[in-house]
Amino acid sequence: MFGTHLGIDLGTASILVYMQGKGIVLQEPSVVAIDRDSGKRIAVGEEARMMLGRTPGNIMAIRPLRDGVIADYETTEFMLKYLLKKAGIRNWPFLKNKVIVCIPSGVTEVEERAVKQAAYNAGAGKVKVVEEPFVAALGAGLDISGPEGNMVIDIGGGTTDIAVLSLGGIVVKKNLRVGGDKLDDAIIRFIRREYNLLIGERTAEEIKIDIACAIPEGREDNKELEVKGRDLVTGLPKNLKLNSNNIFPAVEEIIDSIIAGVKDVLERTPPELAADIMKKGIIMAGGGSLLHSLDVRISRETGLAVSIAENPISCVVLGTGRLLKTL
Repeated sequence: MFGTHLGIDLGTASILVYMQGKGIVLQEPSVVAIDRDSGKRIAVGEEARMMLGRTPGNIMAIRPLRDGVIADYETTEFMLKYLLKKAGIRNWPFLKNKVIVCIPSGVTEVEERAVKQAAYNAGAGKVKVVEEPFVAALGAGLDISGPEGNMVIDIGGGTTDIAVLSLGGIVVKKNLRVGGDKLDDAIIRFIRREYNLLIGERTAEEIKIDIACAIPEGREDNKELEVKGRDLVTGLPKNLKLNSNNIFPAVEEIIDSIIAGVKDVLERTPPELAADIMKKGIIMAGGGSLLHSLDVRISRETGLAVSIAENPISCVVLGTGRLLKTL
């Protein structure tokens, strides 16, 4: 009777919170700004993200989650407490807050326990941990309770989860420690190597969203982007104009690893379910699925129809909303 029912998508790039009866109540970047001298947390979420790459010596902006798992336990716990309080959760003794937390499909028992403990310490009375591809399928509106096969690719900030689901469970799965963050890192390294220009994380993300492309021929509009950074030869600020054709070699290796993962899952899929996937196609979810023409590239490589979910970024947390109704 008492307490709040919440679904949390504990992502490497952002945290989304779903409250039963209200929908998505919070979406904040997974970033915390900390004072090095005192150890005090200064800012959380969007406010801290604005500080990335811009902080003075005594302040550092960090991401406490890496590759879909907790890298800094204390900071993650602090961030969860802050965001749940902001979402309106009340941490009183007689309240039993039920929380569903999403985790990548390939985490270890230790990593899973760390997520549960962080949620308990943040004010949850009962915690259920579910795998991301399962709730992503629910959030995409797929009916996974029947005997027919469904295939989901969930590309997040730190991980990519590929799974075939049937009869309310995961039949075949694969977890890759690549995602949106690895694409950003690849763009930073590529521009440093090819153009002797050093750029920051936020600029790399802007390049990924605005001009990066998953197919060799590039975007149809061939849009150009002016990139600003520091020249590694002179040490002075420098401008550079780039388009999708220039950036394709930077992201090619990451995209190839995702496609290899998709093919591996398809090879291990039982033939009856493979026939269903041939008929239904593949559904993509997660922020990484919005990379321009990634669906086209996967479709070319597999010969299957590939479509992007209606709300790819909030797909996982919407799935927790559907799951909360069944608890």
